Amino acid sequence: MAEMMQTQAGEAGAFASFDLSRVPSPCFVVDEAALRRNLQILADLGQQSGAHVLSALKAFSMFSVAPVLREYLGGTCASGLYEARLAREEYGGELATFCAGYKASEIDEIIALSDHMIFNSPAQKDRFLAQCRTGGVDVGLRINPEHSEGEIPKYDPCAPCSRLGMPVSQLTAEILNGVDGIHMHTLCEQGFAPLKRTWDSVAPKLAPYFEQLKWINFGGGHHITRADYDRNGLIPFIKEVRAQTGCEIYLEPGEAVALDAGILIGEILDLPVNDMALAITDISATCHMPDVIEAPYRPALLGESETGHTYRLGGPSCLAGDVIGDYTWDKPLSIGQRFAFLDQAHYSMVKTNTFNGVALPAIALWNSDTDSLRMIREFGYEDFKDRLS
Repeated sequence: MAEMMQTQAGEAGAFASFDLSRVPSPCFVVDEAALRRNLQILADLGQQSGAHVLSALKAFSMFSVAPVLREYLGGTCASGLYEARLAREEYGGELATFCAGYKASEIDEIIALSDHMIFNSPAQKDRFLAQCRTGGVDVGLRINPEHSEGEIPKYDPCAPCSRLGMPVSQLTAEILNGVDGIHMHTLCEQGFAPLKRTWDSVAPKLAPYFEQLKWINFGGGHHITRADYDRNGLIPFIKEVRAQTGCEIYLEPGEAVALDAGILIGEILDLPVNDMALAITDISATCHMPDVIEAPYRPALLGESETGHTYRLGGPSCLAGDVIGDYTWDKPLSIGQRFAFLDQAHYSMVKTNTFNGVALPAIALWNSDTDSLRMIREFGYEDFKDRLS
């Protein structure tokens, strides 16, 4: 997963000219113009290939821009009741819901909200099949293609002993009873070639069941809007799979929707020294960018220099491991100085938390074409308190 969340050179784009003092700190700033560029690519892909392209709310669920997404895409995919409610209330269109385990107390409401109900195991499918049929929704089954393309096991749905999807080697006609479609999600911010290899591996095992299926969902992890993604390979591939299987094809991009469309602005709070120059910031890895610790990965810094003054950046929390990484500026830092990390609209925003009482970042919407700026939301003490009891 070397490509995961890695910002390429030059991707600062319009944010290089953005005045970081225009918003409070910390703050996510999303560029509507960049968002529209991504969405246009995805819309063109759908139109040219015939694929249904759904936006994955698990990656980017800034519902204030839902009207923008509706202009380009036909719907969303959700991971459970709350995302399904958000999808139906704010986004509209087609909704495909997948959850690794549905609760009986929530299933009827999720069915009422969804168009596709995708189950993680034959047992869950059988348990709720009658309710799905009564609710008039399509039923899907997630499979594990048993073909691994992931580079880090904990982000690889096909890693040994994965809990996600039924191993394709266990598939039978009986298991597919009542199933309208097959779902597979095997990628993580990857290009076209891993998808093609996955399909070449799994297609012969699915071939006996093509006539039983209405659709195949290739899930997410497709970095379709990245500049070097082979869209000229993806489009004919989708057409070929549609012809080969007789099925409708679904894609569920998440990061591709908001790729390079947002930054996270922070401020320098203190500059201690302990064998090296340190910088305490109001951005916390554990609270605002947990993938920095979990993946791990190093977020790209707006305007970072190759030589100069290097600091180890860390957050304000008491967690010893709340360290973002080592970064270099051409001039020494000063207290109160603003800085920004690139490509933070997807996954970072949806994973924020208030551990240690650290404040949530504000959210702003900017348009790099018009320079219009709108504060969407600022969070305070009540947002922290209301999560507790």
